[in-house]
Amino acid sequence: MSEQKIPSKHYHKLSELFPEAISALENLGSTIRRVGPIDEKTINLIQLAAAAAIQSEGSVHSHTRRALQAGVTKEEIYHALILLVSILGFPRVSAAISWSRDVMDKEDRK
Repeated sequence: MSEQKIPSKHYHKLSELFPEAISALENLGSTIRRVGPIDEKTINLIQLAAAAAIQSEGSVHSHTRRALQAGVTKEEIYHALILLVSILGFPRVSAAISWSRDVMDKEDRK
């Protein structure tokens, strides 16, 4: 997981209920990110695309936030998601873009 975490309320509650499991999950995520040659921006775009592919709104929100923190531009986020059209179809990609925009619009209002 990223160094600066932005946990959702749900994630926070899971951390309270299952602290050892969540700690192990975070350690696994951090280790996997460090052991390979892929740069941080690309890692975040891959994870965002995977979140979109499984149609997980919460994960798309989370990975959009992480991507922005890693220096990924909005244009790169949009491009990464629109690249999925031929694989996932327009309705699923449109939904994922909408979920990413939730986060990006919120960032714009700050």
